[in-house]
Amino acid sequence: VQLVESGGGLVQAGGSLKLSCQASGDISSILVMGWHRQVPGKERELVASMESGGHIKYKESVKGRFIISRDSDKNMVYLQMDSLKPEDTAVYYCNAVGVMSRDRRREYLLWGQGTQVTISS
Repeated sequence: VQLVESGGGLVQAGGSLKLSCQASGDISSILVMGWHRQVPGKERELVASMESGGHIKYKESVKGRFIISRDSDKNMVYLQMDSLKPEDTAVYYCNAVGVMSRDRRREYLLWGQGTQVTISS
């Protein structure tokens, strides 16, 4: 069971990027999927998360600029990032909480490998 991210890169301030994350393996359901980010010397922080019931959380500084969405049938989560700022530069990590196996006997907490997002001023 794993998460694989894609979509990071280098863009100028004001630009856009879309991150994608695919969960694969022995999965029947996922409670929460989300995105965190981390810069060197700082703790990893929540950017956005979305529960299976639709409840969404955003970091205050990304509200109105980032949109999280999920395709539960495909076990995917996306992060559309618009109006990017240099302070959004970080390694972005996909996260999945309450990942249940098909036999409902195992539950996982998963992290992706991270994807670099760099915003130039």
